[in-house]
Amino acid sequence: MASDQPLPPGSTIGILGGGQLGRMLALAAARLGFKTHIYCPDAQSPAFEVTPNRTVAAYDDEQALAVFASHVDVVTYEFENVPARTAKFLAELKPLRPGANALAISQDRLAEKAFLTVNRIAVAPFAAVPDHDRLDEALAEIGTPAVLKTTRMGYDGKGQRIVRNDVDAGVAFELLSPKPLVLEGFIEFDKEISVVVARNTRGEIAAFDPAENVHRDHILKTSTVPADIGKKTAREARDIAEKIVTALDYVGVLGVEFFVLPSGRLLVNEIAPRVHNSGHWTEAVCITDQFEQHIRAIAGWPLGDPARMADVVMENLIGDEIGAIPANLAPSIQPHVYGKSESRAGRKMGHINRIGAKSRTK
Repeated sequence: MASDQPLPPGSTIGILGGGQLGRMLALAAARLGFKTHIYCPDAQSPAFEVTPNRTVAAYDDEQALAVFASHVDVVTYEFENVPARTAKFLAELKPLRPGANALAISQDRLAEKAFLTVNRIAVAPFAAVPDHDRLDEALAEIGTPAVLKTTRMGYDGKGQRIVRNDVDAGVAFELLSPKPLVLEGFIEFDKEISVVVARNTRGEIAAFDPAENVHRDHILKTSTVPADIGKKTAREARDIAEKIVTALDYVGVLGVEFFVLPSGRLLVNEIAPRVHNSGHWTEAVCITDQFEQHIRAIAGWPLGDPARMADVVMENLIGDEIGAIPANLAPSIQPHVYGKSESRAGRKMGHINRIGAKSRTK
């Protein structure tokens, strides 16, 4: 079910997922005069704090999903592991943006790489590993070192292991779950960058500047803008991101992660059909930030200007780092606290945007 008519202020946007991204989407929607309704199984979801409309139910509870759909005008999501059956069920009741096809492709690493390859977008060498018998063939094809990954449910470094020899491969295969798996060539890259891009219901596209990303323990630590890349590389990264949203007939904001090789060549690492952690810097220095841009796109509104007005470094606050915010604030630092009930090691608790900063965390 779909409608090309722009949603008027006062309409209700349904959001699947109640984490920090859902919270920030709800806040952006409120600025534009929209109501939001959050659907999440976790009664302690931080997004519940910023909207009175909520459903606490499992993602496979079709009765609850139907009631939820009856109270909203469009449905979106804050994470890409929404069950395919849930997406299909809701899409038959209300417009689902981004659509179920983009969700299905991004949920499966093999489907994602096949989609990119068909569209002549460069990725790391890869081979499917549906079972143990195929593992040796994949190793012979890809070589080592390589990375063995689950095809589904991987994020922040989860669901993957480095393979340096046949013994590593056998151990990794037994430890990784769920199956099937995919073997990817190990890429010696110079840096990692990402582009956040938006497309609305009318096919208008707007891309933010590329961010240079640094990870610690497989979790994004900083995103620095401008990235330390040439103008040609930056333009190519935006062009690829725009090509992807066009090929997907996408509506909403999408994150595209790249490896930048020493030669300057770009390889797409993965895509995320949602607002993206590496786009949080846009809140501080862009005319239109990624969260407002997503709401505009799914509501059928014209996109906002993604122009950047200052340099910035976004830093994720992990675990107990959130407690240092009051002591470390400065006039040029914009804090964001997610309101999570418990601080744990490896858990994203908030972030700060250091406006005007140019240093890079290595």
